[in-house]
Amino acid sequence: MNKKKIALIMGTRPEAIKMASIIYALKQRSSDIDTVVIATAQHRQMLDQVLSLFNIVPDIDLDLMRPNQSLNDLTCSVLQLMQKTLEDVKPDLLMVQGDTTTVFAASVAAFYLKIPVAHVEAGLRSHDLYNPFPEEANRRLTSVLAQIHLAPTPLAKEKLLNEGVNEENIFVTGNTVVDAMSTLLDAPFSFQGSPIENLPLSQHRVILVTSHRRESHGEDLKNTCLALKGIVQRFPDVIIVYPVHLNPNVRKTVMEILSDAERIALTEPVDYLCFLNLMRNAHLIVTDSGGVQEEAPTLKKPLLVLRKLTERPEAFNAGLSKIIGTSTQKIIDEISLLLTDDKAYQAMIGNNPFGDGKASERIAELVCRWAKNQKPLLQYENEFKS
Repeated sequence: MNKKKIALIMGTRPEAIKMASIIYALKQRSSDIDTVVIATAQHRQMLDQVLSLFNIVPDIDLDLMRPNQSLNDLTCSVLQLMQKTLEDVKPDLLMVQGDTTTVFAASVAAFYLKIPVAHVEAGLRSHDLYNPFPEEANRRLTSVLAQIHLAPTPLAKEKLLNEGVNEENIFVTGNTVVDAMSTLLDAPFSFQGSPIENLPLSQHRVILVTSHRRESHGEDLKNTCLALKGIVQRFPDVIIVYPVHLNPNVRKTVMEILSDAERIALTEPVDYLCFLNLMRNAHLIVTDSGGVQEEAPTLKKPLLVLRKLTERPEAFNAGLSKIIGTSTQKIIDEISLLLTDDKAYQAMIGNNPFGDGKASERIAELVCRWAKNQKPLLQYENEFKS
């Protein structure tokens, strides 16, 4: 019997991080399946960092990043290039991860060619189409097109069931970011040679901040920056580390308000391994990121989320994160609480609701069973239980 061919596609740093361990697990099953790795390079520089970190060389690199391209331009590019690529590769299954424009457009291209789609990290929902934008729409639309739904948590499965997805096509695997982090954090690491190397981290309580999302641009980001300035003025033992995103809309606001602030270190973006170790050294984390909402609880770090709502409520439901919005005073109050009240701080440290480090093995086994037409693809007792 001919082996089935599985194509995996990624365009951004988060996709590559969460696909890396799946690629490893699938390649170890080369006697059962063939694996083809496709990069769109939606985010060229940041994607390349992760590919290098995990020693992944794409079989096909579409290199479609262009300066200041619109979402329409990007979607059209992915659709057109993926049609030709899929026609050439002829995969039996396309695997996509998450909620990027690469994920949505590649899924459409596969659908038009009647190639089934497996969606890793399926079922995340904020229930607000414009928050986060465009990710909420991307993941909902991808769910309509996918035939195999790899939900990271039981709650994500519940969201899919509520939308009418057939339960027989949903499998709870855990989130592969936990697998990636487990591997990387076992390796020796030094900040030497990074933008962090000269910061006096050991002499202060470190607050790690990231804020870059489209919804945060403008007044919300300004409010956040003013809050950070207020915190260092109030707490002399605190240092804030803020790797500033390359987006000019972010950099303009952040630099104008914080460039001269004492004990606020504005650094260039750092690679993922450096960022993981920054999180590990942080006292607490403040972010508007999606992925950090999974990573901080994995590291048992209290997390404050600079959003009005989240598509990852598992940590919030477990008391491991708080959604605090972008009011300057609210941000100051919530950070101050965790810096002064040890009981409140310890209450935000608990068991990780996102995974157990075995998600990639579950997915690889599931794909092999799919290739052999074995049912069920994943036994219920082998699914991730948070």
